Amino acid sequence: MQPKKASMSNRLDQIITRTGDNGTSSLADGTRLSKAHPRFDAMGDVDELNSNIGVLRSTLNTSADSTLDNFLAQIQHHLFEIGSELAVPGMVFLRAGALDEVEHWAEQANAQLPTLQEFILPSGTASATQAHICRSVARRAERALVLLNQTEAQNDASLKYLNRCSDVFFIMARLLNQNAQVTETYWRGVDKNAPST
Repeated sequence: MQPKKASMSNRLDQIITRTGDNGTSSLADGTRLSKAHPRFDAMGDVDELNSNIGVLRSTLNTSADSTLDNFLAQIQHHLFEIGSELAVPGMVFLRAGALDEVEHWAEQANAQLPTLQEFILPSGTASATQAHICRSVARRAERALVLLNQTEAQNDASLKYLNRCSDVFFIMARLLNQNAQVTETYWRGVDKNAPST
């Protein structure tokens, strides 16, 4: 897919419009769709991910974690760009190089972590646990965009970006726990000696 590139010039100046009281909502291009449309599901999941990243940023020590906070802010901007693509079908807003940025961070951060030998449970510091929430919401947002892509072609870079986001937040959760010297909680696994039912 090669959508057209554009920039958004209109800004919201009225919040309460009452136009959605009938169960429909407008895209940025004026098209009205049911609020149950898969496009709005994807928009909502991307927005929820962005909001959860805001919560994650609020848990950071801004002086000690300023670099990480700036990185998270960049992800939020990119997610807003993906949301803009959903609001204006056929347009590309995701900035070139966005995927490279998250992949580079993931590679650098993962190199600082011990090899993972077992599944881990979402736990540890408030920041790490919130990063796991971001990870799971990123997966849902990706699934919603993949579903929409089955009927309405989406920007391939945006699909890849959401896929990388879940990896980034998994690595980030581990890194935050390691930096705080909090031990990860490993999944106990299946007891191979337990009787089968």
